[in-house]
Amino acid sequence: MAISTSAMSFGTSVSSYSCLRASSFEKSSVLCNSQNPFRFNSLFSIRKSDGSSRCSVSRKSCRVRATLLQENEEEVVVEKSFAPKSFPGNVGGGSNGEPPDDSSSNGLEKWVIKLEQSVNILLTDSVIKILDTLYHDRNYARFFVLETIARVPYFAFISVLHMYESFGWWRRADYMKVHFAESWNEMHHLLIMEELGGNAWWFDRFLAQHIAIFYYFMTVLMYALSPRMAYHFSECVESHAYETYDKFIKDQGEELKNLPAPKIAVDYYTGGDLYLFDEFQTSREPNTRRPKIDNLYDVFMNIRDDEAEHCKTMKACQTHGSLRSPHTNPCDESEDDPGCPVPQVDCIGIVDCIKKSVTDTQVSKR
Repeated sequence: MAISTSAMSFGTSVSSYSCLRASSFEKSSVLCNSQNPFRFNSLFSIRKSDGSSRCSVSRKSCRVRATLLQENEEEVVVEKSFAPKSFPGNVGGGSNGEPPDDSSSNGLEKWVIKLEQSVNILLTDSVIKILDTLYHDRNYARFFVLETIARVPYFAFISVLHMYESFGWWRRADYMKVHFAESWNEMHHLLIMEELGGNAWWFDRFLAQHIAIFYYFMTVLMYALSPRMAYHFSECVESHAYETYDKFIKDQGEELKNLPAPKIAVDYYTGGDLYLFDEFQTSREPNTRRPKIDNLYDVFMNIRDDEAEHCKTMKACQTHGSLRSPHTNPCDESEDDPGCPVPQVDCIGIVDCIKKSVTDTQVSKR
């Protein structure tokens, strides 16, 4: 009887210790995820390689993280997790904006990254100066032009991804789904600006639409050559949009609180099906952001926060293979339909594929 009691006591202590260790692991996971908005994406790859038992623990920690976000939603400040300024060297992967330190990150590649980003910033700054000159005192018209332009890259990305899939090169199901959700979000921003009268002048419509046509073909070419450069350019555009809305809210906030919200904004942000609304916010768990729309101030606050989420997603996309749909089951073996396999190659963009094919040829000759 004494032996049985001792065994039970020992089993209880071991069980308590195991529970304590599991609790510590979950708490550390939550803290790490809250500090790094892209940790959520990186956890997926860890779970897929470690097995199903690890997946169940990770899913539980994700649920805990989602609960904490919901409870503290009002305390979340966008500026704390998002630096609106982009600059050469500020690319996803390194803590100081440097590329990931692996065998492929040589001096030439780092130089190419800085060159790409410098060109992007030069182009963005040039367009900003033109918009500042034309729309320094016409906010809604400026927003209409911005939103007409901002939605273009996402269906340009989708066009190139469809081309790759049609050629049988590779399939990126999560990328296409997230980019469509981003385009859907930007389209509703545009509808809001139209309802506010931003498209009243013929000149504004003409300018925005023709810039969008040029921007589409430029983005398709850029994305086909270097997806990293195209994603960084979109990050620059979204960063400017964030800064523009943030400044407008600070300047006109009190006036906006006395104006009604457009119907399209109420329907979009508080509608029944918010699957696509959650889909483009890849740094968040689904269902953790549910906006309130009481007046026009709330509308612009949410549009501003949307731009911050776009910027985070574009930054994450600059690291190859880091993007994953928030709705994807972390324990799935593949992001694609297993019934429709497409040969996958470990390269992105035409330039990268050519470079790696040349490198493989040189290695084989040796």
